[in-house]
Amino acid sequence: MVDAKFNKAIALIDQKNSEDPNTVVFKGKTFPKELLYSHRMTTMLIDIEANASAELQIAIRAQHICRWAIERKSYPMDKIGYFQWRNDLKKMHSKLTGEILKDVGYTQEFIDRTSFLINKKLIKKDSESQTLEDVACLVFLKYYLEDFIEKHTDEKIIDILQKTWGKMSAKGQAIALKLNLSPRSLNLVKKALE
Repeated sequence: MVDAKFNKAIALIDQKNSEDPNTVVFKGKTFPKELLYSHRMTTMLIDIEANASAELQIAIRAQHICRWAIERKSYPMDKIGYFQWRNDLKKMHSKLTGEILKDVGYTQEFIDRTSFLINKKLIKKDSESQTLEDVACLVFLKYYLEDFIEKHTDEKIIDILQKTWGKMSAKGQAIALKLNLSPRSLNLVKKALE
């Protein structure tokens, strides 16, 4: 159930993400990059899971909170460096969100559950963790795949799509197949699934 604490937490997450120095233009308007991402995550969650718990809604909104603070280039540019960067980001997202939730009066149990979800623990076993992963994958496919296609070879994109597909539930995969993708994106998705 949405209450004053929830609304305050969402507002504080949005406030943090509105500080992103990186901007993107969408439909003629300029947005802080992570603020737009967090709103896309929330919209996708509402589309696929209208009755999501408050913990999941907050975890979704805070998935990339202040992501710009830890730059990818500060880690080795290899697979190990990439995973270390991702793990450090999850810890930071979880810590910042936990501080916000504590400040607005949530219980430690609520904070721990939200942190569990932000860290994507037990995907494939925990339904809410899986929903968060599905939402992240669907947002990537819907809004960010085109940019990736411009920057990488088809082989690399097919590999990324196969990994993305493997992270999703059957429900997430079914929704992905109904997304309004460009002909080029759709063609690469079909190749990845062959």
